[in-house]
Amino acid sequence: MKRVRVVCAGKLKESYLREGVAEYQKRLGAYCALSIVELPDLMGADAVKRESESLLAKRRGFTVLLDAGGTLLTSEELAATLDRAYLRTDEVTFIIGGSRGVDDTVRQAADLTVSFGRLTYPHRLMRLLLSEQIYRAFTILAGTPYHK
Repeated sequence: MKRVRVVCAGKLKESYLREGVAEYQKRLGAYCALSIVELPDLMGADAVKRESESLLAKRRGFTVLLDAGGTLLTSEELAATLDRAYLRTDEVTFIIGGSRGVDDTVRQAADLTVSFGRLTYPHRLMRLLLSEQIYRAFTILAGTPYHK
């Protein structure tokens, strides 16, 4: 079975975000195994560096970084990217940095850097948006009517 790993800084405190992610995690069960790896938000002068090291240590397979400076993709392009990635590996990791972002080591290690647009989103909300887009990508690949 295909696996998707979302590695992110911070824990979801808001019940509406937890419930939304759980709903997409349940829906994705028909297509893949989705796991969420939450790392603690770090504080201090070197927090971004330490957080970035922790994020990289948890990645597996093809790695996609969510970053404002990344490539803009349509949902169909994301689906095609996942399809190609699964030809090489059975696991794709998405990385969502903390509120201060990630350092360049994460950008360099990623196989692909993707932006969800020019707007700034809270990193915890990105987890829900990403979960929906992963679900949408799998339904596109399966040819189901979710994606209109």
